[in-house]
Amino acid sequence: MVKHQPLQVYEKQVFVSFVTGIYGCRWKRYQRSQDESSRWECTWFVILCSSFLLLLFWGYFWLMARNDFNDFNWLVYNRSGEWRDETMPILASTTVGFCYVTFLLILALFHISLGQQLNLYWVHKMGVLATLLTTISGVIFVDDLWGDEWDILLASLQYTAPFLHLGALVTVTAISWLVAGYVVRREKSNIQVMVLFIYIVVLLALCLAPLTFTCPCIMDRHSLKPRPSVIGRRGAPMLAPENTVVSFNRALQHGASSLEADVTISVDGVPFLMRDHTLRRTTDVTKVFPARQYEDASFFNWTEIRSLNAGQWFLESDPYWTAASLTAKERSRIGNQTVCSLVEMLRLAAKANSSALLNIHKPPPEHPRYRSWFMDTLRAVQKAGIPLKRVTWTPDTDRGRVRGLHQTTSEKLSVEAIRQRGITSLTLHYSKASHKELQEYLANNVSVTVYPVNEPWLYSILWCSGVPSVSSDAPHVLRKVPYPIWLMSQSAYNFIWMTSDLVSVAIVIGVFFFQKWRMSGMQNYNPEHIMLSAVARRSSRDVNIMKEKLIFSELNNGLSSTEELSLYPENGYVRYSHGGLSR
Repeated sequence: MVKHQPLQVYEKQVFVSFVTGIYGCRWKRYQRSQDESSRWECTWFVILCSSFLLLLFWGYFWLMARNDFNDFNWLVYNRSGEWRDETMPILASTTVGFCYVTFLLILALFHISLGQQLNLYWVHKMGVLATLLTTISGVIFVDDLWGDEWDILLASLQYTAPFLHLGALVTVTAISWLVAGYVVRREKSNIQVMVLFIYIVVLLALCLAPLTFTCPCIMDRHSLKPRPSVIGRRGAPMLAPENTVVSFNRALQHGASSLEADVTISVDGVPFLMRDHTLRRTTDVTKVFPARQYEDASFFNWTEIRSLNAGQWFLESDPYWTAASLTAKERSRIGNQTVCSLVEMLRLAAKANSSALLNIHKPPPEHPRYRSWFMDTLRAVQKAGIPLKRVTWTPDTDRGRVRGLHQTTSEKLSVEAIRQRGITSLTLHYSKASHKELQEYLANNVSVTVYPVNEPWLYSILWCSGVPSVSSDAPHVLRKVPYPIWLMSQSAYNFIWMTSDLVSVAIVIGVFFFQKWRMSGMQNYNPEHIMLSAVARRSSRDVNIMKEKLIFSELNNGLSSTEELSLYPENGYVRYSHGGLSR
């Protein structure tokens, strides 16, 4: 019987050289191998897949967390004392790392599909390991500083779940070719059975995943509630310095129906608008009062506060990357802004026939106005001339002293507790109330305002949930959302879901049968009738023909010693004959 290696006709395999060269720095043909990959290389393939999945999760988190970028930078500022846009380096490094790992993973999958041995170059191993460790460090940092933000993932799934389901289904269907090839072309083993079992479980889980979805925008169009009103949270801080007159004006110009502000009481009893505990971030206190820059803002008197510039920081730090779009006139006006008093803001709201939502910061116990802050605020409201019914404030305290003012709470309460405390409205973070809880509040005539809502996707799902109002840093963005981004009836979604599942399962079954037929056909060749593929000789430098080496061995049921094997490279086949070897 003849044992031989196939007759190999070597042409320039540009694509294979590209794949193996970049992935493993194996540019030459003799460096490549179709042997089984070692366990060490398989381990690195698992690490590569794990890095890809972690970066996919990390990138999705930051894509959704864009709604709260300003809050993240504010938290970093409170910890470091310096205002910087920390999201840009995170986004840049995540994008680079994800593209790099994804490219290597695609090359690895090409290796598997082409039957090439995995052999990741050591430079790439270091790169993948560095990317993985950097991402893990980022996850730990965010969990420590911004742990509550993970809730945005659950909120975002109400919007993205149907699309993620279709994307995952397409991906799992596509890799069925690799899984089927692995399962049917090898000898039976426990690993083979385990891979097949895991793949089937994942596919079935994806097919049934929509049963667990809660998507407010899967509803009848006729059940859609009116468009939620938009509250300008600190005005329009993406277009002008927060809590300033120009910011509130811009909010009203972009359709805000109400204004929200943070109120602090000065040492001489004047309520003014300031979010931070100090004046460092949003004023030039470091230049005017350098010795007092870390002092609590409430311990300044109104004359001192009024002397500070509250707009130049916006032009210099450009917190939302919008300063470049301002005209010279707008920059001049913003650069001359001062700290806004509560009376000024309320008069502006009254003039525009809008309402106001006040977040009052109580003075510390050692403050001179600690016991009179309530009356200071109430006098400012009365002085502004705005109807009391248009003013809502939090915290929910001193309700017995409030006459005509609406009070709200940011505390999540049960319907029974709300009734007992006589509250008619809630101001909740979007992560604190589920779709079911929102429906319960609204069914019991409890008005709910959700904050912060800066992205159209979040505004859309809250619209579909029936929320009457949202508080936003970006009224100019939400103004451009005249209708939920997507809205679909339950029957239409059920049709898309079931159809995509059936098509996916049919394709997977077809791929497995085709791979089984293909491999069984290759295994049923009779060695005495094998026709080896070859190409005719050409006088071209691009073609390199190597004749196979023939190794003869005598077996009981093999060829006799007088049999002859003839090789005809011109015709591209091998023939057995008697009487010796002829060419």
